[in-house]
Formats: sequence, C-alpha cells, structure tokens
Amino acid sequence: MSANVQNPLFLGLDLSTQGLKAVLIDADGTPVHESAVHFDRDLPSYGTTNGAIRGPGPGEVTSPVRMWLDAYDLIMDRMRAAGVDFSRILGISGDGQQHGSVYWSSEAERLLASLDPSQPLAEQLAPAAFSLQRAPIWQDSSTTRECRELEAAVGGAQALADLTGSRAYERFTASQIAKIRRTDPDAYRATSRISLVSSFMPSLFLGSIAPIEVSDASGMNLMNVLTCEWDDRLLEAAGGPELREKIGPEPAPGGTYLGRIHPYWVQRWGFNPDCGIAPFTGDNPATVVALSTPGDAILSLGTSTTLLLSIPPAETAPKRFTTSHLLSHPTTPDAHIAMLCYKNGALAREQVRDQYADGHWTRFNELVEARPVGNDGYMGFYFPLPEIIPPNVQGNFFFSTSPSFSSSSSSSVKTLTESEMPRDAHPRAILESQFLSIRSRITAILPPDAPPLQRLVLSGGSSLNPVIQQAAADVFGMRVFVAGKEGAAEGGAQLARYAWWREQNGGMGTFEEMRAMDGDGEGERRRCVAEPKWERERVYAGLVEPYRACEDLVVKMCTTAAA
Repeated sequence: MSANVQNPLFLGLDLSTQGLKAVLIDADGTPVHESAVHFDRDLPSYGTTNGAIRGPGPGEVTSPVRMWLDAYDLIMDRMRAAGVDFSRILGISGDGQQHGSVYWSSEAERLLASLDPSQPLAEQLAPAAFSLQRAPIWQDSSTTRECRELEAAVGGAQALADLTGSRAYERFTASQIAKIRRTDPDAYRATSRISLVSSFMPSLFLGSIAPIEVSDASGMNLMNVLTCEWDDRLLEAAGGPELREKIGPEPAPGGTYLGRIHPYWVQRWGFNPDCGIAPFTGDNPATVVALSTPGDAILSLGTSTTLLLSIPPAETAPKRFTTSHLLSHPTTPDAHIAMLCYKNGALAREQVRDQYADGHWTRFNELVEARPVGNDGYMGFYFPLPEIIPPNVQGNFFFSTSPSFSSSSSSSVKTLTESEMPRDAHPRAILESQFLSIRSRITAILPPDAPPLQRLVLSGGSSLNPVIQQAAADVFGMRVFVAGKEGAAEGGAQLARYAWWREQNGGMGTFEEMRAMDGDGEGERRRCVAEPKWERERVYAGLVEPYRACEDLVVKMCTTAAA
C-alpha cells in the first residue's frame, strides 16, 4: 500500500433505491465530505418514481442498470467540483440495497477490463455488458410461486430459515433468479454471471466481476448462513446446475481487498493507483458497521420498526425463525446480525397519541409516566396495518394479566374490550407491548452462552423522545444511545478503512480494535441518553411470558376471524 500519501481518505458509496451517496472519511474515521445523486431529480430521462419502475407484470419492480452507471459518473463530477483530491483515497467500499440483482452478459468481463478513460461508463457498458437491462430490486413481489417451490425443495419454510437465516421472501434473490429462469430462459442462458447490487458496485472499480460479499449473500436464500458457503441444493432449485458458475466464487469476507483500482479510474478521475477495493455489503449490514459493534443493538423507530442485533461469536449458533432474519456479520467471522422488521411502528404510536393523549406527545409522555411499570397487568396490542411479527394480525387487542401469572393456567390472562381497558393505560401499553415483542424474540434468538448485550442505539423519528428512550433502557436492560447522522455510506467507508488498516497490520486485527483506536470522536457523535433502572428491568423480565401468552391469543383470534 502506498506509504507516501499524507492524510489518506476512504470512500464509501451507498446505492439505495432512490439515489447514490458518497461519504469520505479520514484515517481516524471522521467524515470529511458527502455528495449525493437523486435518481428521479438528477437523471429524469429514466422515468423512475422513487428510483424504480413498476411493471409490466403484477408486482414487478425494477431499476435501470444504465441509470446506476450514469449516477457513478455524476457523483464523481460532483466530488471533483467540490474539490475532492481523488489521489488521497486509498480504499473504497460501500453498500447496495439488499436483494437486488444484476445480470451480466458473456461480453461483460471483456468490456470491464478494457474501459476507455475518455468515455463515461454507461457509453461502454450498456447495453452490451448486461443480459437484462433492468435489475429486479427489493420492492418486487412477483415471485410467490418461486418462494413456495424453494421452500419445498428443502423441506419447508423453517428448514429454509434454519439453512439460510430466512424463510423464502419474494424480494430475495433466489426466487428472483428462479423466476427469470422460468419466464425469460433466453436471458438466463445469456447470463454469464449474476451480481447483487453490492457486488455490481465494486466490479466497476476493479474492471472485473467481483465476488458477492458474505453478509449481503445472507439475503439471497442461497447461502448456508453458518458455513458462509453456497448451498448446492438451493443453487440447483433456483437456477439449475448452471447457477453454481453464474453465481461466482464462494462469498467474500470483509476486511480484505479484492484488488487495486482499474487504470480507468486513475486516468479519468485521478485516483491513486494503489487504491484498494474492498467487498461492498448490503445496506442493513453497512448501517450496523456505522452504528455498532457485536454486542450492540440498533433499534430504528421510524414509520416501521426495525431491530438490528449484532451477535458476537458463541459456541452455539443463534436460532433461526420464519419471522426474523439472520445474516452473517460483515466484519467479524462467526458473528451474526439478527433482524426483526415490524410494520406497525410510529403509525400505531401516533394513533394511540391521537386517540388517548389529545394528539400531543407531551400528554402521551405524561400518561406513560403516571402509570406504573408493567401497567398494573394491562396489555394492549395495536396493529392498524397487517403485521409481519407476528404474521397476519390486524386490529387492537386488550388483556389483563394476573400478578401470579402461570402459563399453565387459562385464568392468568383475561381478554378485555376497549371500554374495559383504562383510557390512561394505552400510551404505556403500546410502548411496553412493542418493546416486549422485541425482547421476547431477542431472548429466543440469542445463544445461551452469548455474552450480555451492551448498548442499544436508537435511530428514527421517535428516538429523541426521552420517555421512549427510558422505556427502551428499562425493557431491554441496556444503556441507550442516540445515533448521529451516521448511515450506510459511512459504514461502507469504514469497511474500506478496515481493509486498509488490516493490510497495514499484516492482515491482523479486528474491526473493534481499529475503532477502539479512534479516540473520543465516537463519544462526541453518540451520547448515552438513558440508563436502565434495574428494578424496572426485573419487572419486564417477568412480563415476557405473559406477553407471549397474550400474543398467542391475538394470533388465534385473527386466525379464527380469517377462517
């Protein structure tokens, strides 16, 4: 690696559904520059809405690959106009929207290797380098048939989750590949390699098709999530015997370099020829890299609620469920990320605020604090939208639980009507039920020998509410921090810096060791906002089983109503 660069920089690129973002960090991990391209606004000729095109078939959602190539050139123009010195950049990584796939033609490798620095990328690669000009993305829901066939190939949804970390989902890459093979066999035959969005991105910098990265490979339903190797049964089921060759080598781990930057970038933009290209990951793993280390959890309290849980290596593997996802960790071998996604987040809290707290958060907070921890045994479930966890429940449900709860006694839980539920109990009830749902699943996922979790990092609109912060600290028994502006692009830049840092250290050292050397900058950007009150945490520990019993009743009620 070049030793004569003073103050090296590291580039992270985030190719999301709606745009391309670039973040530069310095050798201490501090962000020093940011640029962005918005697809609809900056590249309107592609006719996208929020970066995507719907149709022509029901549930089909794609993005033009050429648009992404144009975005690469445009963001480089903007970085140059902002005065970025590309010769200082010694590492590049990043992330792409998870699950999306790019289909390369037999001409792709030759065209990538022979890029002409006098021409933009799109002029040289599109359409000839691609067997499909539009990439299926995560919003696509057209592959239900393929999902069921994939699950049947290995013995059902739970068997697939045990193997890959998730049951079959329409947006996952295996079912997308299977559909293309079935509905467009000519394009499938013409495909020499298949990339995720995250492996398409470094391919442009390398001048050759990059391997898929291990954490993002977890969102395909093709990789064994414990061995981090492709599973031959799933490859055969999704794409036939030829998919093994089309998918490329075994997934690449983070903290390594795939190679040096192609001369195209050196001659066209002035990049350092010693700049290394690290594997790119998915957007959720990159967010984990930006915000946490193994032993932390990230709770996004936006319109939906998402938990990303970094699980350190343990002797026993985490459990896999059909209602959650398990991913390999992008920086730490044998560590994992558990992911829980809920539809009814802020929307449900706002409905309770409007109906029971005069439409004001101040009143909502006052009512929460006026009620005792545990809400005197009252529990409320609020699902204005059909929920993912637990699946297919909708409506509001209320219960009273006995202080001497016993799972073997049917009298320990009483179903209530809304009028029987105290009006002032609803604000605390929604916070406790939403958080207990997550806690009960964390308990189930974590191996029994896993170290205790350390920190909970909150993000999203509700993360600044002090009452919600304290409730999270108490329910989860963790110190609560609020995220700064860190995002997936910064996580990508950290992955680039990590690969460079390890190379400087002879291939040794962990991501956590690198971050520990960053000094106090991390503390300045993320502050502790709540400490758990342990007497409250003990109350919530005792409410996990009553919560599960009430949730089981909700599922039964919804199943009966749907029958």
